[in-house]
Amino acid sequence: MTDQVHIDALYEKAVSLLKGLIAIPSFSREEDKTADLIESFFQQEGIPAHRYLNNVWALNKYFDPAKPIILLNSHHDTVKPNPQYTKHPFQPIVEDGKLYGLGSNDAGGCLVSLIATFVHFYAQENLPFNLVLAATAEEEITGHYGIEALLLHQEFLQSVGQQSAPMQAFAAIVGEPTQMELAIAEKGLLVLDCTVHGKAGHAAREEGENTIYKALHDIQWFQQYRFDKVSEWLGPVKMSVTVVNTENKAHNVVPAICQFVVDIRINDCYTHEEVLAIIRQHVQAEVKPRSARLRSSRIALDHPLVQAGVALNRKPYGSPTCSDKALMPFPALKMGPGNSARSHTADEYVFLDEIKQGIEGYIQLLQHTKTQA
Repeated sequence: MTDQVHIDALYEKAVSLLKGLIAIPSFSREEDKTADLIESFFQQEGIPAHRYLNNVWALNKYFDPAKPIILLNSHHDTVKPNPQYTKHPFQPIVEDGKLYGLGSNDAGGCLVSLIATFVHFYAQENLPFNLVLAATAEEEITGHYGIEALLLHQEFLQSVGQQSAPMQAFAAIVGEPTQMELAIAEKGLLVLDCTVHGKAGHAAREEGENTIYKALHDIQWFQQYRFDKVSEWLGPVKMSVTVVNTENKAHNVVPAICQFVVDIRINDCYTHEEVLAIIRQHVQAEVKPRSARLRSSRIALDHPLVQAGVALNRKPYGSPTCSDKALMPFPALKMGPGNSARSHTADEYVFLDEIKQGIEGYIQLLQHTKTQA
């Protein structure tokens, strides 16, 4: 079998699998049926697969605990379909070289390309590294029962020859649509719930302390403040006030409480705690962070995985969006076929050629990666 014939066979399997995934609704926390399909795919390929919750993983045939691990990871959950869909979101439709369907671009094309890549290397002896394929859940909601739970799972740890949690790896390739460019850095996410307190009163009289007016001062500060440190790869910290509300139902009552939400994308120059401390120095609102899990992350330019990508003329860049990369306690490169601009849009699609190029690109990347100096 020639190399191209082999790649074509992998491509056909990948597209068939993606069509099957599209046809099954798999909203976050409801991915059990797509997990079943992925398990079935590995069974048909003669590859033992394991499962924890809705996370499916497999190891290369000649897994050697003495060798470093490269994790191949992408997710099989989706958001709910955009109401502006004109095509059926769960019907895999091929038109003009595009495969339409919910999750086709984010991140189905990446997932099936990584699975095909794993199948390519699965039975090869004397690999310089181990490969672990993990198709995980709840990425779209950054849930606790996706990659984060898997890396802590005892059966998973035992299968990869590790005792302490979370699992450690030489590197990970996180499949997200980057047009196969190298997203080496990723902004972290900090969401703040802010509450301003005042005093209720009648709007017709000079009564009360209007919390909307007080909140406006803080909101203006969030709009205008600029953090000093600007990242080479991720640029400045970006703060956006996205929700404002009061508990008032009546038009003639000065509100005693005004609440607003701030979405903050943090570069790799600051920790969540540092950003929070600066904010609290400048605003009068009571500020409560929802979560500090999604930290900014960066894999070094001189990491062998990145160097392999650069050697293949792939461009490193910083990504403004979050992914499961943020939950990995080891170096991770975000890379995959498709275009992030198509994610979560109506009539989502991935080009079929992108899937083939994704498989070829992932295989080449791993072939060029050296785990030892």
